[in-house]
Amino acid sequence: MKNVKRWRLIVSTVAVGWLMSMGLNVRAQSAAPPTPPTPPGSTATANLLSQAYATLAVADHDYQGHRVRAMKHIEVAAKVLGVTLQGKGSGHEPQAASDQQLRTAQSLLQQALVPGLKPRVQNQINLALSELGTALSIK
Repeated sequence: MKNVKRWRLIVSTVAVGWLMSMGLNVRAQSAAPPTPPTPPGSTATANLLSQAYATLAVADHDYQGHRVRAMKHIEVAAKVLGVTLQGKGSGHEPQAASDQQLRTAQSLLQQALVPGLKPRVQNQINLALSELGTALSIK
């Protein structure tokens, strides 16, 4: 009878200790708040937007305002991603070099359009691409 009580005490103590340790682990695991996931491609997209903006900023020709409007769309898209872009947008290049800058910016913006972007960012990038297409059709 004494042995049975002793075993019950040992088993109970082990069981309570085990349950307590499990409870502490659960609390420790649930105490840390989950970090929100970074939207897919947002860092790469922000870098590409910055490069496209800088490329357009050194292009010299006005393109009847389409280059500047494209830059403004890029600024909005970058702002949604938490990036601030600045630049005057006036370089000193011949027309052919300026056209190449616009084509380079188009390519960067097309690369920036990755799945999973916020719809507003995608829309602004598409508007910028449209403006650049129009700009390049002006001679």
